[in-house]
Amino acid sequence: MNRPPPRPASPSPTFSPLYRQIKDLILASLEAAEWGPGDAIPSESELAQRFGVSQGTVRKAIDEMAADNLLVRRQGKGTFVATHNDPRSFFRFLRLAANDGDLPPSRSVPLECWRARAGADVARTLGLEPGASIIILRRVLYFGDKPVVFDELYLPAELFPDFSMDVLNANDESLYSLFEGRYGVRMIRADERLRAVSADRVSAAALSVAEGSPLLLVERVAFTYGDKPVEWRRGFYSTENHHYHNELG
Repeated sequence: MNRPPPRPASPSPTFSPLYRQIKDLILASLEAAEWGPGDAIPSESELAQRFGVSQGTVRKAIDEMAADNLLVRRQGKGTFVATHNDPRSFFRFLRLAANDGDLPPSRSVPLECWRARAGADVARTLGLEPGASIIILRRVLYFGDKPVVFDELYLPAELFPDFSMDVLNANDESLYSLFEGRYGVRMIRADERLRAVSADRVSAAALSVAEGSPLLLVERVAFTYGDKPVEWRRGFYSTENHHYHNELG
């Protein structure tokens, strides 16, 4: 007796735990700038009343957002939106360590900043139309008197309307603090790829090394709320006295 072929299983509906739904609602408020970097958010009880859920559900959502470095709990003071002005955030996006364990203060020196049209690679990486206006920035990061990182950044021009060398030269904060404070663009996560390369003429001159010297290339795409890519960075690291450090676990 011939039997009909089995019917393909219908896809299972996706299920999101309630605390994840509350996390998404809080994220939507952050993306809409209801609370800005450094601002206190409402208490857990206030958020529970607002969303019609238990305080424990809100607490679990906030715990996960704190683990993601989106919020910061302060004992006895409440919960605040994370900000790049917090010194602890500096090495969240710069996994650099000195071989001798002593990393001196950093100094960012801008070299060039100009506007251009997005080529295919930049447009694809940043989710732009080919030919869209972008900003290209080159800078060197010094630790003490040693040039250690040569960065080339690509940014969507529409998000950084007056970005220029004048703005950079007048700035004494980190780049991400500048992006956050002046343009309202907060980097919340990044994807990085690492590979070994040889110094070309430009990177060798910027880092004061010989052409052909071994460098570590760290390519980063940084995202803001809504998982929107807003920066493509190519960082060339001199590893003579420094190394890339990432603690897992």
